[in-house]
Amino acid sequence: MTCLTRFLNYIKKVAEQIKDHENTYIIGKAENYPMALEAAIKIQEVSYVHAEGFAAGELKHGPIALITQGTPCIALVANDEVKSDILNNSIELKARGAYIIGISPENHSVFDHWIKMPDVGVASPIVNLIPIQLLAYYLSVIRGLNPDMPRNLAKSVTVK
Repeated sequence: MTCLTRFLNYIKKVAEQIKDHENTYIIGKAENYPMALEAAIKIQEVSYVHAEGFAAGELKHGPIALITQGTPCIALVANDEVKSDILNNSIELKARGAYIIGISPENHSVFDHWIKMPDVGVASPIVNLIPIQLLAYYLSVIRGLNPDMPRNLAKSVTVK
């Protein structure tokens, strides 16, 4: 079995674990915050799971109240100056019952599932989005949806 096959099978396993949840939250900080927002869009548009991306530091201003036992929360963690902050935010989520999926170059004890990504420095936001796109795809397929035909979306947008 190739590394790619193992990686894809692992992402599919994670999707199986969270397929029945109607809410998923993604946290990022610094350069990974915009990726948390994009990740939420990808999950919503093909799997129809309510997903929201948050700046990790904003959790205490409301979003943490949405966490219940087993709520999937994806933490985008890079080896950078905010790593300890986002890991601490993940610990806070876990303490409230969240199911933590870590996307990171290193495994951390707070992760229920760890999706290993290469340590690519400032390019981490780019590589961290890849497993999210695959997760959205597998969630869609597992839920019996066609990821190539998302409802209510247009291929292009015109603004008047």
